Order: sequence, then structure tokens, then C-alpha cells
Amino acid sequence: MKKSKGRVTLPSQQNFLKETKELMERWGADALRDSDGTKLDNEIKQLDAKIYTTYFVARSHNEFAKQHPEEVQQLYLMSQYHTATDTELEVAFMNGYFSEQIEPDYIHDPNVWWEVINRTTGEVVHTDNWEVKKDENRLLIGNAVPWHEYTVSFLAYMKWDPTQMYNHITNDWGEKPHEIPFDVRQPHSNHFIRDYLRKWLKENPDTDVVRFTTFFYHFTLVFNNLGKEKFVDWFGYGASCSVAALEAFEKENGYRLRPEDIVDQGYYNTTFRVPTKAYLDYIDFIQQFVAREVKDLVEMVHEGGKEAMMFLGDNWIGTEPYGKYFGVTGIDAVVGSVGDGTTLRMIADIPNVTYTEGRFLPYFFPDTFYEGNNPVMEANENWLSARRALMRKPLDRIGYGGYLSLAYEFPDFVRYVEHITDEFRDIYSKIKNVKPYAGIKVAILNAWGKLRTWQSHTVAHGKWYKQTYSYHGVLEALSGSAADVIFISFDDVIENGVPKDVDVIINTGDVGTAFSGGERWLEAALTAKIREWIYNGGGFIGIGEPTACHHEGRYFQLANVLGVDKELGFSLSTNKYFAEAVDSHFISEDSDGYDFGESIKNIYALNKETEIIEYSDGGIHLSSSPFGKGRGVYIAGLPFSHMNTRLLIRALYYAAHKEDQFKIWHASNVHCEVHAYPEIKKYAVVNNSTEKQVTNVYDGTGKKRVVTLEPSEIVWEEFLDEG
Repeated sequence: MKKSKGRVTLPSQQNFLKETKELMERWGADALRDSDGTKLDNEIKQLDAKIYTTYFVARSHNEFAKQHPEEVQQLYLMSQYHTATDTELEVAFMNGYFSEQIEPDYIHDPNVWWEVINRTTGEVVHTDNWEVKKDENRLLIGNAVPWHEYTVSFLAYMKWDPTQMYNHITNDWGEKPHEIPFDVRQPHSNHFIRDYLRKWLKENPDTDVVRFTTFFYHFTLVFNNLGKEKFVDWFGYGASCSVAALEAFEKENGYRLRPEDIVDQGYYNTTFRVPTKAYLDYIDFIQQFVAREVKDLVEMVHEGGKEAMMFLGDNWIGTEPYGKYFGVTGIDAVVGSVGDGTTLRMIADIPNVTYTEGRFLPYFFPDTFYEGNNPVMEANENWLSARRALMRKPLDRIGYGGYLSLAYEFPDFVRYVEHITDEFRDIYSKIKNVKPYAGIKVAILNAWGKLRTWQSHTVAHGKWYKQTYSYHGVLEALSGSAADVIFISFDDVIENGVPKDVDVIINTGDVGTAFSGGERWLEAALTAKIREWIYNGGGFIGIGEPTACHHEGRYFQLANVLGVDKELGFSLSTNKYFAEAVDSHFISEDSDGYDFGESIKNIYALNKETEIIEYSDGGIHLSSSPFGKGRGVYIAGLPFSHMNTRLLIRALYYAAHKEDQFKIWHASNVHCEVHAYPEIKKYAVVNNSTEKQVTNVYDGTGKKRVVTLEPSEIVWEEFLDEG
């Protein structure tokens, strides 16, 4: 591979000039950046590279924040559940929270802005029946009902920015000041951010790219009394709440939000909750406000002759890049952390920007770069998973973050990144702006639709969770597969039907979640439109507990499409005769075993038309069923693996009645994939594993040849159209 330069961003730090120059040469970096906790000295800024400077809009200005404590950012929190044993109950509502981060809001009247709820009945306790003991952070409830449970929803100030807090604790920053976040909706703060940015732009002539990290409101991240993460939702809008915001919302929307609309029984409207109308209205309200304010800041940056880049994380709430208002901000670029193929696509597919950049892992922090650890292992795993997605939609740039001095102490890691950067540039030079071949089009159906493109089943960005990996694997598989993928919501289907060019719909998740759909499946307009579409030839794949909501004798509301339902214990008296698996099936043709992850138990066939592909432990885990001209497929769970990726792709082709097209641009070995680019008459055979692989490769006409690939190798070939 020819050595090339550019499209790589390198983190640096003070007193590290010589090593920075060396790594710039070896990694081909053409941009340098600082990180949270590091600065670039003047000598480094004079190197032949674009200079990114981290810019915090609503934190890192403690002198101002301390002058206006009433404008510190706020959020609603809920106390622990407390059981009344008498008619009086005292609640220490701050129990379980970290006092260095959270402080109750006594500036605004608790009787107006707080809420006490009898959680046994769901009734709101009248303000006449409770009072706050401010000196003790306690609330006394009178006329309580013995043996009922109560909670307090209280408004609080967030005194310590969660990301700086995490970095502070992780890196043992000792006496370094706690950065106080302030609310740009407030008058003094709004004026300050504009004045400060104008001044900063003049004082930083060496900065080429202002890397906003990010803007105003941090995703919901609250720490417990031990200083550890208590609640984290990468999509949470909780920290955008304030009295000012709530009053503005009421004026604009004509109704007032309750604390419960934000606290949400202690679930805080996580992305897994089916969103209420009030919460969707609030999201829209915040996004409009943030977009207006960001647009003003971006215009100031442009007037200063610099580019504006947004980090997809930290204070990104309100700037969701697939939302309705992101395009008006004028942001030049988005950079985000790449944890896998799904997160790479989440960044690479963002519209309305000039370029995208991925920050690859590991982060150069001491929790990874320490004596005895081998960071190459994490870097290799991260690159191979991301590269699959890169072959479908490349980022424009890649980079790293953290302390470069830590990475420099690991020569094997330095050599491996040298390989990654060269390979990335080679891929980019070949396929940027070239549409890859896709044999099938898939729509992921859930409550969020396009707003959360490539973001389903994410709790904290890029992290693994027991309850989600069996579903997140669907997106990870699709992120690097030869399929076009879109995201649609239940409202999209009700209002507009299924897009005409979609071959297969996928609905996946646990019952009651936003991704499965919960009570949305009780809407007759939704089920009728999807049934009609499938009956006329569409394909439907349900994974886990798709369309699940117990209603009128059905658990899966599209059980008639899937050919299966779940035994809830209500129909044990009804015999279920169909338990014999078929001898072979197109979907399972490549399988050498099954992994359904956490799986779902007690799934049974409705009739003899259901083709049972895998049956064990008294239940079905994989099946298919005809429905008119269309087909339904059920899968009990799909963690990511090369084998499960093949299983899913086969299921898609089967559901779409496209089995005869399966071996077009195809590799027989599940550890390998073929990516074809008809516009440039090239195709790539990719080994996604760290072992040598041999595979049959089928070209665009279905002809095959044998290809041998070294570990992780990509082989590029040219082809000519025939016929």
C-alpha cells in the first residue's frame, strides 16, 4: 500500500513537540487537536497542520458562573421510593445523589415547581400536605396513607459538568476546579456566550477549527453519593430543564409540563420509553431553541474565518443531527466517537455537513494505557468492526483523543495506528462519494424513526448492555452489509404508509419499549397498513418481542404475519401441535450453530403453515411464515457475529422473495464480505477476521472464483460489465 498523507487528526499537548512531529509523519496527520485536560503550545500550533481547538460554550467559565448561581443548569430528579408507616413521612430526597454535583433549587418556590406523588395510587399529593425543610434537604409529608409508597420530584441545580466530572475522577485531577455548567437560555448567560466567543475568536488566530464540545445541554448523566454513575441516557433531555424553559414551553405550546413529564416515574424518558406527546413536544421545543442559538454562534465563527465543528456527545442535546432543525445551524463538520460499525454509520450518514470525522478508540487515557496492558487489542477490534461500515459509507476523517504522551510509550500501538491510517486513506481515495451495490432495502421500524438513525438500543454511547446486545446486533450487522437502510417511525407509516422502495421491515426489541412499540401496536391504522403492505408482497422480520402488546388474545399484534406468538400462561389449556423443525431452509443454509443471545422463551407456532427452522427447549427461536404474497420471519434475538450477520442477510432476502439474487456480489465464507462499486467498476473482498480465510467470491453475474485472504486483508479487483 502506497504511503499517503492527510485526513487524520492527532491529539497533542504541551512540551511534546518533537514526538508530535514524529507521529504526524508516521500517521500522516494533517490536523492537531487538544483534549479535555490538555493544551497546545505555540510551537505546536505553528506546525504545518490544521489546528482544532476545543471550545466549551456553557462550561469552563467558573468566574462567570459563580457570579450568577441562579443561572446554573437545572434538571428534575426523583427521590427514592419511601413507604409511609404512619400518617407522617419524612423523605430525605437527596439520598443517593452526589452533593458535589447536585444541589436542590430553593431559589424557585418548591410548592410551584416540585411534585410529591403517591406511587401506590399515582395521585399527586396536594402542596397543603407537604413542606420542605431546606436546611436538612428533607420533605415532610402529612396526611400520608400508611403503607403507601411516595416519591418527591424536585428541581435541582447541576453544579459540576458531568463529562468534566468523569474525566476529573478518571484522571485523578485532584484540586483542579469543578467546572460549573450554566444555562444559555438565561439572560446573563446568553449575553456572556456571545461576548466571550467574539473575544476568543480574536485571541486565537492560530485556530482553524472551533471544535464545539458541544453546545448547551449535556445528555442526562447523574452521579450517585459515591461519585459513580447513577443514571446515564445518551439521549436524555433532563439537563435542559429550567424554570425559564418550562415557562417558555407553556407560552409556546399552550399547556404546562408537569415534573412527572420529565421524571417519568424515575425512567426519565430514556430512549427505550415509548415517548409521550408531551415529551415529543418538549424535544421539539428544545431543538428549535438550540438550533437558533447554535446558528448564531456558527455565524460568528464563520465571520472569524474559521470552521465550526460539533462533537457528537457531551452537551449535544438539542442538536440531534437527524432532527428537523439541524440543517439550519450551518455547522461545517461533526466529529464523534467510533465504538463499532453502528456508531461509525451514525456519524458518516449525517446530512447537511461538509465533512464527518470519527474519533477512534482507545482514548489515550491511563485507564487503557498502563503498564502490562496491550492497547493494540482494543484498537484492532475497534478498527475491524468500524471498517465494515466504512466500506459502505466512509467518514471523511479519522482521529484520536487524549494524552499523546501516553500512546507514544507503546510502540506496537504506534505501528498499528500507522497501518490503520494508511488503510483508511486508501479506502477513502477509492470509494468516497461512490454508491456501493445494495441488493436489498431495509426499513427499521420503531417509535423514533429517522430522528435516531443508527441509534436504536443505545443506552450510553457505544457500550454493551445485557438487555440490548441481542438487538443492537441487528444494526451492527446491517452497518457493514450490502443493504440500504432507513429508519421509519410508527407515525411515518400511519401518515404515509411504507415507502414504495422498501423490501423488508424490521421491528425488534423487548415488549413495551420504544423499539418494539408497546401500545402503539393497538392503533388499528398501524397494523392494518403494515398487514396490507406485507400481504401484497412485502417482507417483515420480527426479532425478540416484535409488535408485542397483550391485546384481544394476541401478544404479537402481527402474529398472523409472523406465524408465531408467545405463551403467556393464559392458553396452556390449548394444545400446540406444531413443534417439528424443517430439514433445511434457505435462511439457515450457512449456519453451523445458533446464537440468539438472551433469546425469548415460549414462542409457539400458530398453524402448520409456519416453517419452524430452530426449535429447542420447548420453543421456537427461528421461523418463517407466508402471508399473502409476502413473508414474515421470526428470530428470538440476534447478537452481532459474522454468523449472525449471514443469518440476518439470508432472512432479508428470503422475506423479500429475492433468494435468486443472494449470490450477487457475495462471499461464501461468513468471515468475508464483498463490496461492489459499479460506478467505478471496482469491488473489494474483505477479510473481517484476524485469521487467514479462503472464500468463494461471486461477482455481479453470479460467477464464482476462489480468493485467499491474509488476516484482515482487503483485496481490490476491477470488473467489466457483461451483456
